[in-house]
Amino acid sequence: MLIREVMTESVVTAEAAASVLEVAELMRERNVGSVVLLEGSRPVAFLTDRDIAVSVVADGRSGSDRARDHASAPVITGRSEMDVEEAAALMVEHGIRRLPVLDGDRLTGIVTLNDLAVRLGDLTLAHRIASEVIRAAMPEFYFHRRDD
Repeated sequence: MLIREVMTESVVTAEAAASVLEVAELMRERNVGSVVLLEGSRPVAFLTDRDIAVSVVADGRSGSDRARDHASAPVITGRSEMDVEEAAALMVEHGIRRLPVLDGDRLTGIVTLNDLAVRLGDLTLAHRIASEVIRAAMPEFYFHRRDD
């Protein structure tokens, strides 16, 4: 199955030069937890509501700061013709839960762990991917069995 068959086509985006406050307001208006930041039509960073809470609010920074300065970059992307398993492996490799999808140089969608679970109807696959992504992103929270 190809990634374009399971991706969400409507991606919430903002210009990379937008302020944190502008992006936060966009998140509220569109009821999303993440925004892809663009330069022209090219994805250059990814800002999440967690980034705003941890990197801006908790640090006492200004909402007028440039959103890109608090975003994850570079953006790992998939291709619309990529197989779902290949995209899942890419997400695991990079410890990401969201994968913007490009068709050539154009952003055409986004795939999330939720998309994999809901659209594929394969909760086992989605659970495995989610576990591997979390393990890759936060290895210190996993306990390994000691061989005594």
